[in-house]
Amino acid sequence: MKNYVAEILGTFAILFCGTGAIIINQETHGAITHVGVAMTFGLIVTSMIYALGNISGAHFNPAVTIAFTVAGKFPVRQVLPYIVSQLAGAVLASATLRYLFPANELLGATLPAGSEAQSFILEFILTFFLMLVILNVAYGSKEQGMFAGLAIGAVVLLEAMFAGPICGASMNPARSFSPALVSGHLEHLWLYLVAPTAGAVAAVFIWRYLTRPATVADL
Repeated sequence: MKNYVAEILGTFAILFCGTGAIIINQETHGAITHVGVAMTFGLIVTSMIYALGNISGAHFNPAVTIAFTVAGKFPVRQVLPYIVSQLAGAVLASATLRYLFPANELLGATLPAGSEAQSFILEFILTFFLMLVILNVAYGSKEQGMFAGLAIGAVVLLEAMFAGPICGASMNPARSFSPALVSGHLEHLWLYLVAPTAGAVAAVFIWRYLTRPATVADL
């Protein structure tokens, strides 16, 4: 039960701080800036990994949970409870932000600045590389484990920095689901549920190829 509570708390924190930064940036006419928003997402992800990673594994993302399961690193029986916990934490965060900022229309929802195809491809690629990093640092040596939070948070910050203005740089179905649900802007939600999940799962197959033991045929 502790792992589910940790997933609720971690996902709540990411949504509350990350989308909260977007909302406050809008409310204060750009006081935080786009760079500040990207840094907020990266820093809160890093912080939650260190705070709760030893309890739940610090997924905080349905796409990550599904990809870990495909990789054989997470039990199938826990997939649904983890995803429900992540969505619950995310919705609670968006509901809290709705209470705090009732006049804000989008609540930090991810919406394509261009075509849906453009944002779909971006979200796929962004999550692909995020998951590739997670797979390589979250299950490595002790030294890699110590720096896993920094590596993962840095990727989130980097990708939010350059791709955020176009696709929102969600990389997380829960991050997009809750503000869309609470704000009522569901028109592009499918994109942010499918593309990150597909990108994360695709990373598993590349990771398997890159990390499998070398054979004579590879030499």
